Amino acid sequence: MFGRDPWGGPLEIHAADSATDDDRSRNLQDYDRAALSRPLDETQQSWLLGPGEQKKKKYVDLGCIIVSRKIFVWTVGAILAAGFLAGFITLIVKTVPRHHRHHPPPDNYTVALNKALMFFNGQRSGKLPRHNNVSWRGDSCMSDGKSNVSPVIKDLVGGYYDAGDAIKFNFPASFAMTMLSWSVIEYSAKYEAAGELNHVKEIIKWGTDYFLKTFNSTADTINSVAAQVGVGDTSGGPSPNDHYCWMRPEDIDYARPVYECHSCSDLSAEMAAALASASIVFKDNKAYSQKLVHGAKTLFKFSRDQRGRYSAGGAEAAIFYNSTNYYDEYVWGAAWLYYATGNTSYLQLATTPGIAKRAGAFWGGPDYGVLSWDNKLAGAQVLLSRLRLFLSPGYPYEEILRTFHNQTSIIMCSYLPYFTSFNRTKGGLIQLNHGRPQPLQYVVNAAFLATLFSDYLQAADTPGWYCGPNFYSIDVLRKFAETQIDYILGKNPRGMSYVVGFGNHYPKHVHHRGASIPKNKVKYNCKGGWKWRDSTKPNPNTIVGAMVAGPDKHDGFHDVRTNYNYTEPTLAGNAGLVAALVALSGDKTTGIDKNTLFSAVPPMFPTPPPPPAPWKP
Repeated sequence: MFGRDPWGGPLEIHAADSATDDDRSRNLQDYDRAALSRPLDETQQSWLLGPGEQKKKKYVDLGCIIVSRKIFVWTVGAILAAGFLAGFITLIVKTVPRHHRHHPPPDNYTVALNKALMFFNGQRSGKLPRHNNVSWRGDSCMSDGKSNVSPVIKDLVGGYYDAGDAIKFNFPASFAMTMLSWSVIEYSAKYEAAGELNHVKEIIKWGTDYFLKTFNSTADTINSVAAQVGVGDTSGGPSPNDHYCWMRPEDIDYARPVYECHSCSDLSAEMAAALASASIVFKDNKAYSQKLVHGAKTLFKFSRDQRGRYSAGGAEAAIFYNSTNYYDEYVWGAAWLYYATGNTSYLQLATTPGIAKRAGAFWGGPDYGVLSWDNKLAGAQVLLSRLRLFLSPGYPYEEILRTFHNQTSIIMCSYLPYFTSFNRTKGGLIQLNHGRPQPLQYVVNAAFLATLFSDYLQAADTPGWYCGPNFYSIDVLRKFAETQIDYILGKNPRGMSYVVGFGNHYPKHVHHRGASIPKNKVKYNCKGGWKWRDSTKPNPNTIVGAMVAGPDKHDGFHDVRTNYNYTEPTLAGNAGLVAALVALSGDKTTGIDKNTLFSAVPPMFPTPPPPPAPWKP
């Protein structure tokens, strides 16, 4: 029997089927020609014949490279699409109106600062620079000092007129330059932000250039210094001088004598402070800075060698700027010379307890803590407290510096409304001069010291200070300064700005000769200008930035030209105003420059010498 396979076929193996698979494969065309005569689709070809022949890819020859045509087309398309999209966006940007992001408007302190500095341009004497920007001023007093009998001082052209008259008082003028220099050293970044750094440096240099003419600045030792140019005393009768006559400075034709002093410790020490502080301002101008330092050293040596008050003995300056003491100028001038030179002999003098005691550092008194052109003690103590806060020199200076620091803290306490050291008007103005006339010059100095000391504490990471058992934040000091300056700028019962040109309501009858006489090409003689002095009409020229003397103790103010106790501005007053304004202006996070003041001070603790070389047998 033969088995059958399930599909019905026999299971026996025929001889013909014994051929190998290879033979079958070779003879395939003999067995199934008809099947192969039909065309096969792709699937059949892949089953029976394996992979078929692939299509040829198309390429593009770009010269340097050959790329696939598909890639080339996609790339070109993407570039065109991106270009179209960029053009569309550009079109939208060009056609849609843009809103520029404007800088925020300057604060009131910055606006007032720009104006307050202009006052100094209006006070310049001598040949004016082209960019003075006060149209009604011109060259004036071009013969000052040239008729002087002194063999040393022959040219005193230049400098600044003190106030509404045309006298050049070197004592308050040098204090004004010192205050300006101090403010630049501490707040140069704020001056830069206000666009006034170059301007204020020009103002300082105009003053220091003149001071260098008032003595033999190339010598190491001198025996005299010019204290004043012009006369203001009218008690001797109706002789032409800077107070009897009312003339433009440009028209002055009367004699202007020079007053020299041979024993003037206060004046020469203050002038030394002005030159020393300015040398730090101009430290990048090495030649000029060294010239200022040399002059400061010469003046300070003179102040120590020939002791006496410059206004003693019936000097004319005693009527207007009488100096009560010269030991405060010793501390002040020595401190500035130490910072300018790094010479510790000046620091030793500034911290000598005997000198500090004679300057009034250890006792109160009604005017204690009031910085002015006469008394620099409060400023000197703040200046030396800075040394303790940041460098801490230790022995042998620590004890007296700690005393100065404590006294400064007491002064700051006296400024606060919680204490009764000084009265205040109903409008809030502190009465640092106890109700006497011309109060604002003292107020602005206190506002500067308060803001500066608060910035010192902040830079030293100290949140406040103690007044007795009570701790006060540094914000309280800044608030005091702001309220006082705000009062001066118009936040007072009269709504009057006491800075000319600031706001809409300010004095129009300023006691100022040049501002009160119109620029009409008419030269008025000594008495001819009286009609302009006595006129009730507003000044034809605006002395922009001038801070007038200020209100009385009842917040009252009379805008009358002849009443100088209300309406006369001064160099010293405006310098304090500028210092206070720049300290308060701009970004509150911009503090003091901690390092510039110490640029000439050597390290307090010198680095130890290197170890000896290893011992070799």
